[in-house]
Amino acid sequence: MDEVTASVSPLYGGYDRCFSYWPVTGTWRPLEGSRPFLGRIGEIEAAEEYRVEFAVREEDLGAAVAAIRRIHPYEEPAIDIIPMIPWKDVAASDDRSRCCRRSSASCGSEGSASCT
Repeated sequence: MDEVTASVSPLYGGYDRCFSYWPVTGTWRPLEGSRPFLGRIGEIEAAEEYRVEFAVREEDLGAAVAAIRRIHPYEEPAIDIIPMIPWKDVAASDDRSRCCRRSSASCGSEGSASCT
């Protein structure tokens, strides 16, 4: 994951290379016209793989996907992009610049959509 880390800005203050991963069994059937890394056209294949999960800033998303595609051996790597809301956007904070942008409840300014 060095290539992904090098392509994105750190998301969590004071830390980089923040990934979660776990072993999974992947399964697929290569169709006509594909060039499978593993398996044969028309035959179901199963293999031990790793699912990797990490968060990136929206502006780094394209670079992260490009890095994965450069290093992944599969013709079609399974890349799912799931929008998330950072916890700092919903948690009360003494630092008003980091308070919730989606709800005024954690900012203490009832009825206001911004942190003032």
